Amino acid sequence: MKHPTVLFALCTSLATVPALAAPFAQGDAAAGKATVTAQCDACHAGRFEGDPNRIYTRPNHRIKSASALAQQISACNANLGSNLFPEDETNIGAYLNSNFYKFK
Repeated sequence: MKHPTVLFALCTSLATVPALAAPFAQGDAAAGKATVTAQCDACHAGRFEGDPNRIYTRPNHRIKSASALAQQISACNANLGSNLFPEDETNIGAYLNSNFYKFK
Protein backbone atom coordinates (compact mmCIF):
# COMPACT_ATOMS: atom_id res chain seq x y z
CA MET A 1 0.00 0.00 0.00
CA LYS A 2 1.17 3.54 -0.73
CA HIS A 3 2.07 5.79 2.15
CA PRO A 4 -1.20 7.59 2.98
CA THR A 5 0.57 10.45 4.75
CA VAL A 6 2.66 11.23 1.68
CA LEU A 7 -0.34 11.01 -0.64
CA PHE A 8 -2.39 13.25 1.64
CA ALA A 9 0.41 15.84 1.78
CA LEU A 10 0.82 15.76 -2.00
CA CYS A 11 -2.91 16.11 -2.65
CA THR A 12 -3.20 18.90 -0.10
CA SER A 13 -0.32 20.86 -1.63
CA LEU A 14 -1.68 20.41 -5.15
CA ALA A 15 -5.05 21.71 -4.03
CA THR A 16 -3.46 25.00 -3.02
CA VAL A 17 -1.77 25.52 -6.40
CA PRO A 18 -4.03 27.50 -8.71
CA ALA A 19 -5.00 25.48 -11.76
CA LEU A 20 -4.19 27.26 -14.96
CA ALA A 21 -6.80 29.85 -14.06
CA ALA A 22 -4.20 32.56 -14.43
CA PRO A 23 -1.21 31.28 -16.36
CA PHE A 24 1.83 33.43 -15.87
CA ALA A 25 0.00 35.28 -13.08
CA GLN A 26 3.30 36.22 -11.44
CA GLY A 27 4.62 37.71 -14.68
CA ASP A 28 4.93 41.36 -15.65
CA ALA A 29 3.48 41.70 -19.15
CA ALA A 30 5.09 45.12 -19.74
CA ALA A 31 8.52 43.73 -18.91
CA GLY A 32 7.74 40.72 -21.11
CA LYS A 33 6.87 42.96 -24.03
CA ALA A 34 10.18 44.81 -23.66
CA THR A 35 12.07 41.51 -23.65
CA VAL A 36 10.18 40.20 -26.68
CA THR A 37 10.89 43.44 -28.55
CA ALA A 38 14.59 43.31 -27.69
CA GLN A 39 15.25 39.57 -27.96
CA CYS A 40 12.60 37.86 -30.08
CA ASP A 41 11.07 40.17 -32.69
CA ALA A 42 14.03 40.28 -35.09
CA CYS A 43 14.15 36.49 -35.43
CA HIS A 44 10.37 36.19 -35.74
CA ALA A 45 10.19 39.01 -38.29
CA GLY A 46 12.86 37.31 -40.39
CA ARG A 47 10.82 34.13 -40.46
CA PHE A 48 7.47 35.82 -41.17
CA GLU A 49 8.03 38.42 -43.87
CA GLY A 50 8.75 41.30 -41.49
CA ASP A 51 5.79 40.72 -39.13
CA PRO A 52 7.08 39.29 -35.85
CA ASN A 53 3.57 38.86 -34.45
CA ARG A 54 2.56 36.45 -37.19
CA ILE A 55 4.34 33.65 -35.35
CA TYR A 56 1.63 33.95 -32.69
CA THR A 57 -1.39 34.66 -34.90
CA ARG A 58 -0.91 32.31 -37.84
CA PRO A 59 -3.69 29.72 -38.14
CA ASN A 60 -1.33 26.75 -37.85
CA HIS A 61 0.54 27.88 -34.72
CA ARG A 62 1.75 25.03 -32.50
CA ILE A 63 1.02 26.53 -29.10
CA LYS A 64 -2.26 25.12 -27.79
CA SER A 65 -1.84 25.47 -24.01
CA ALA A 66 -0.14 27.57 -21.36
CA SER A 67 2.30 24.75 -20.64
CA ALA A 68 3.20 24.50 -24.34
CA LEU A 69 3.81 28.25 -24.39
CA ALA A 70 6.08 28.02 -21.33
CA GLN A 71 7.99 25.13 -22.92
CA GLN A 72 8.46 27.03 -26.19
CA ILE A 73 9.74 30.12 -24.38
CA SER A 74 12.22 27.98 -22.45
CA ALA A 75 13.29 26.15 -25.62
CA CYS A 76 13.95 29.41 -27.46
CA ASN A 77 15.90 30.74 -24.49
CA ALA A 78 18.05 27.60 -24.28
CA ASN A 79 18.54 27.04 -28.02
CA LEU A 80 19.44 30.65 -28.76
CA GLY A 81 21.57 31.16 -25.66
CA SER A 82 19.55 34.21 -24.63
CA ASN A 83 20.52 33.78 -20.98
CA LEU A 84 17.10 34.88 -19.77
CA PHE A 85 16.24 34.34 -16.13
CA PRO A 86 13.16 32.30 -15.17
CA GLU A 87 11.33 35.51 -14.25
CA ASP A 88 12.07 36.86 -17.75
CA GLU A 89 10.46 33.75 -19.23
CA THR A 90 7.43 34.23 -16.97
CA ASN A 91 7.19 37.87 -18.03
CA ILE A 92 7.33 36.87 -21.70
CA GLY A 93 4.61 34.31 -21.07
CA ALA A 94 2.46 36.94 -19.35
CA TYR A 95 2.83 39.30 -22.32
CA LEU A 96 2.23 36.68 -25.01
CA ASN A 97 -0.70 35.15 -23.18
CA SER A 98 -2.42 38.46 -22.48
CA ASN A 99 -1.93 39.77 -26.02
CA PHE A 100 -2.18 36.69 -28.23
CA TYR A 101 -3.09 33.36 -26.65
CA LYS A 102 -5.61 34.13 -23.90
CA PHE A 103 -5.20 30.83 -22.04
CA LYS A 104 -7.32 30.60 -18.90
